[in-house]
Amino acid sequence: MVALAVAAGLCCSPNHDHRHGAHFIFFYSHLSSSSAAAAPLQSDNLDFLLCPFPSLRTSRFLITKKHPSLSCSPPNSLFSATNALLLLAPSASASRPRPPMAIESSMTSTLQEHHPHSSAPLCSGGREWRKNQLWEEFFSDPLQWRDNRSNKRNPRSPDFKHRTSEEKALWIDSRFNPPWVHARLAAMVQGQEQGQSGYSTPETADKVIRMEQLWQEFLSDPSQWSDNRFIKRSPKYPDFKHKSTHEGLWIEGWFNPPWVKAKVATMALGQMQSGSGLRSRVPDSLGNGRNVSKLCQEGRLKEALHMVEQNIQAPINSYACLLQWCTKRKALAEGKRVHALIIQRRLDSKILLGNTLVNMYAKCGSVLDARKVFDSMPEHNVFSWTIIISTYANHGQGEEAINLFQQMRQTGILPNVVTFVVVLKACARIPALEQGKQLHVDIIKSGFESDTTVRNTLVDMYAKCGCMEDALQVFNNMHDERDVVSWTAMIAGYAQHGLGKEALDLYEQMKQEGVQPNNFTYVVLLKACASIAALEQGKQLHLDIIESGFESDVIVGNTLVDMYAKCDHMEDAQQVFNNMHERTVVSWNAMIAGYAQQGLGKEALALYEQMKQEDVQPNDVTYVCLLKACASIAALKEGKQLHLDIIKSGFEPDVTVGNTLVDMYAKCGCIEHACQVFNNMHERNMVSWTAMITGYELHGLGREALDLYEQMKQEGMQPGIVTYIVLLKACASIAALEKGKQLHSVIIKTGFELDAIVGSTLVDMYAKCGRIEDARQVFNSMHERDVVSWTAMIAGYAQQGFGKEALTLFDQMQREGIQPNEVTYVSVLSACSHSGLVDKGHHLFDTMCKDHGVTPTMDHYACMVDLLGRAGCLADAEDFINNMPIQPDAVVWMTLLGAARNSGHMEIGRRAFDCVVNLEPDNASAYVLLSNIYAAAGQRDEVAKI
Repeated sequence: MVALAVAAGLCCSPNHDHRHGAHFIFFYSHLSSSSAAAAPLQSDNLDFLLCPFPSLRTSRFLITKKHPSLSCSPPNSLFSATNALLLLAPSASASRPRPPMAIESSMTSTLQEHHPHSSAPLCSGGREWRKNQLWEEFFSDPLQWRDNRSNKRNPRSPDFKHRTSEEKALWIDSRFNPPWVHARLAAMVQGQEQGQSGYSTPETADKVIRMEQLWQEFLSDPSQWSDNRFIKRSPKYPDFKHKSTHEGLWIEGWFNPPWVKAKVATMALGQMQSGSGLRSRVPDSLGNGRNVSKLCQEGRLKEALHMVEQNIQAPINSYACLLQWCTKRKALAEGKRVHALIIQRRLDSKILLGNTLVNMYAKCGSVLDARKVFDSMPEHNVFSWTIIISTYANHGQGEEAINLFQQMRQTGILPNVVTFVVVLKACARIPALEQGKQLHVDIIKSGFESDTTVRNTLVDMYAKCGCMEDALQVFNNMHDERDVVSWTAMIAGYAQHGLGKEALDLYEQMKQEGVQPNNFTYVVLLKACASIAALEQGKQLHLDIIESGFESDVIVGNTLVDMYAKCDHMEDAQQVFNNMHERTVVSWNAMIAGYAQQGLGKEALALYEQMKQEDVQPNDVTYVCLLKACASIAALKEGKQLHLDIIKSGFEPDVTVGNTLVDMYAKCGCIEHACQVFNNMHERNMVSWTAMITGYELHGLGREALDLYEQMKQEGMQPGIVTYIVLLKACASIAALEKGKQLHSVIIKTGFELDAIVGSTLVDMYAKCGRIEDARQVFNSMHERDVVSWTAMIAGYAQQGFGKEALTLFDQMQREGIQPNEVTYVSVLSACSHSGLVDKGHHLFDTMCKDHGVTPTMDHYACMVDLLGRAGCLADAEDFINNMPIQPDAVVWMTLLGAARNSGHMEIGRRAFDCVVNLEPDNASAYVLLSNIYAAAGQRDEVAKI
């Protein structure tokens, strides 16, 4: 390859004289076997331009193209085979500093001397001039530079890097290097191999001599040196450090004698053969660490632990590796053994091991041990605090997580993004809105508000704390940074608060913006449909899920089953369940719960038998759903069998299971068994007490319910709103007015009086206790009155014989826009019956379906029979029954029988009696009423027959 100067030009800027110009010397190299003639410079050879000086950017440039006959070497190679090299050298009066004269004057000779077959560029521009300075600094004192050539993993990493100034880095093959770099490096290496200094300054020669002395000291007595090769955190630290003088040695050091590596290798080989020498002081820690990691990855955790136990000088990363695998496998026992080793070998002061221990105990469920390790650590960093805060947050102890975060701030440690995310999740779980808002302020001050993960967590926190306005504000401020997690968090917030329509509207907006939902998005959307019984939207979502390929996802399948069940479409729920490729216990629970909610207890119990046949193990939720199914159909026998299965499975101590057992036995009419289960419970919460009180109230045992309430207070258990509602019903059932007033006072103190259901129950209690004025006073003081409140007051008037007042209130109710329901019409018809308002009753009965869409039920027909019977129209009442569009039950005929007894109509009474005993042969009340009719008519023989 021959370099020929083929062109030279002087380019001048329009605003400067020729002294500010630049000389362009173009070298064209040509590879030829016969001649070194330069190829002609053609316009089609022009390819790229180069000018590093801003003052020359408007000048003309010489552009060249690579010769097609030459192979192209890597572009970052300094002496790669290129066809065109551009030499740009400013004139002597240029403002930019010139390179050393030695470089400029001897450029061509140096290149030809060391690399006679290459052409290399030399540029005194920004990068070239800086590289020249750094290489001069390197050769003046190589000890200040780290040699990374043998251990760098990426070609982009520098070959040499300054030990104190991180921005100083050098690459041997950089195209901006001076041309003399390779020659100087070769001379230095040659001098080292010959045992000479190889350097141009006396200082560097002295350093080489000193290094040789230190290595001789090390080899003569290695026990005086600390081996830091496998525990040092940075290449800056020496491989060996003298224990008293603290001088350091690097195996890859620049000034090492050429025999260093061989000697160290010989020592390692000798110790392996004899078991003495360097091994006792410098163990093969690296190999041990790798072996430990390999054993852990293969699942041989105990063998890895045994290896570390046998090596007293095992590196720190071996302990950390063991703890990480103990965390993954939830191996708490093995983790405690590692912890004991760390304490025994006095490594517990290492912050890395402390953090890993805290994390291991936390993930294994031992929060107390995690806190002990954290408190015993001599120092904490942001990772230590984040791990312990996350521990409490993940275990449902949000208050303690927030307290720890405040302690962290007091110590002066600044939280990072992960810390803020963890604490926000803790606020969401409590929920703690005020602390969450303060965190939002801290996040803004810390500059983390733009982080997408932080914003998503803020949306989730505000939503779970019930502050949908702030959640929506954060969501809207994200603009183009919203990902699928952002949309899912916002949709989940709407679904959680029963705003299913808003959740579905947001889903449509999400699709319009081109964001693809994931499986979690579909899960929360299906829950939103279930919350508002939006069957059609749920079916459309089902189609979207099939198109997206998420139908096979087991969580999505379970939620589909739940959605269809809550929308009263058990056929579709069963079809989804049958088509599931994978069914977990959650799948079975969703199906069983659906049947139980629909009152289809037999189907739920049949599914349980199928579940057992397929060897699917029930969990506590399964048994709770099954017990509710038994309660819905009063299946006492099946409930008792379930109780035995629960005992065998070990779920009887579970408080939720115990509460449901109490409820099942009470609703199945076995109050003794309910009481027995309640008394045997090791742990009882407010729900337990309420279930037992409800059982007593259902069986008309109001006095026992009130006594249990007193016992509940004595044991320090605070009643809930449901407890007070049941207690008020108990007072109403036994007309315990004074006890009801006491409960009213307690309810006012607790603030439950504002609840609409509590207010309605108070109205009902006072009305049934004969205090219609107090009932009306409570009704008038209610801030919110729904249909239940109005119905309770109307029923109170009807029960006390105030028919006109009941009808007046009914008219007022409609004027205020409250739509009456079927219970309201039962109360109004009852009021007409007690007041003898036959025509009004007929009118209400005829218009309730037409005006308000209320379909008559058996209770409404019974009220009409009672209305006609009280008015003495028994024949009309019997005709009314015979013309009913549905089959009358025993209650309707008993109503007619009661009216016949009151009016002494023996024939109608006899026919009504026959119909009752035909439906309920063991109905004793029917026999009593017929006996009274015969007795009143003086037919003692018939009485005797009965």
